[in-house]
Amino acid sequence: MLIRRRRSWEIPESAATPESAYLSRRGLLGAGVGLLGIGLGAGLAPFAEAAPEPGDPANDPTRDLYPARRNDAYTLDRPVTPEDISGNYNNFYEFGSDRSYYQIADVAARMPRRPWTVKIDGLVENPREVGIDDLIRAMPLEERLYRHRCVEAWSMAVPWTGFPLKDFVAWAKPMSGAKFVRFETFVKPDVALGQRRFIYPWPYIDSLTIEEATNELPLLVTGIYGKPAPNQFGAPLRLAVPWKYGFKSVKSIVRISFVAERPVGLWEQVQGREYGFWANVNPGVPHPRWSQATERDIGTGERRPTLIYNGYGEQVAGLYKGMTAEKLFM
Repeated sequence: MLIRRRRSWEIPESAATPESAYLSRRGLLGAGVGLLGIGLGAGLAPFAEAAPEPGDPANDPTRDLYPARRNDAYTLDRPVTPEDISGNYNNFYEFGSDRSYYQIADVAARMPRRPWTVKIDGLVENPREVGIDDLIRAMPLEERLYRHRCVEAWSMAVPWTGFPLKDFVAWAKPMSGAKFVRFETFVKPDVALGQRRFIYPWPYIDSLTIEEATNELPLLVTGIYGKPAPNQFGAPLRLAVPWKYGFKSVKSIVRISFVAERPVGLWEQVQGREYGFWANVNPGVPHPRWSQATERDIGTGERRPTLIYNGYGEQVAGLYKGMTAEKLFM
């Protein structure tokens, strides 16, 4: 008799909450919408009136690829967060600093998704710039159920669709001197009003080591909930690194560079004492201003114990053996 040993972070697919109530809460928008983050109140007015949404995922040229096949090796220990909740609770500082009251989702929808290109450069055999649709169609898509843990001690669980970063790395053909993969987001202050705030060193950048990038878990995400991702999730291309705090998962990527020296990410530049390069989830290492021992599940409202490496230690703990001198968990 075949006995399958379930990994620590798995549950049966039947325990995953189905998508059901998408857009049901969008009707609550209207007169109650307040300021778009600190210092952006004046910039919100142009978006208060009804307007076409160039970022509508229904118009995505790759929508025929969804839903993608689910990879059953990646399941969850908790329900999938309903889309109407996760889709309206987003940190995306390019569009403002207040993730609540639905502002981010509505304002992000005004950013056009096409044309969109991704520059691939640095220590690679063939530096190039590729259209996002060509890139997506060059990589077989799959769906994975992942936990997402924000450094602010909230969490969600979502069905990402995308392709493994390690497959992209192989496709890009980095040279032997490439030690890090650097990700850079867009700069469009005409629609991303948060980029008019000069306290942040735009563009948003962050990076992984080449060893982390070629691990099985990192996913270059193009969709969610069985369809192209809405803009507030980081469309048309974002990173999902489930064992790290969410600020490492760069959104709306326009450039991927293979480099020899370790880049300094945006949050590391702004406040390196609180947001370091590694940013691996660890309940035993608090943020300087709050505990990381527990997290609030935004789908259920439950307070859960935080898991080391967000529950993915079986896949990634070996990446950090012998690195006791590094601050791996901030």
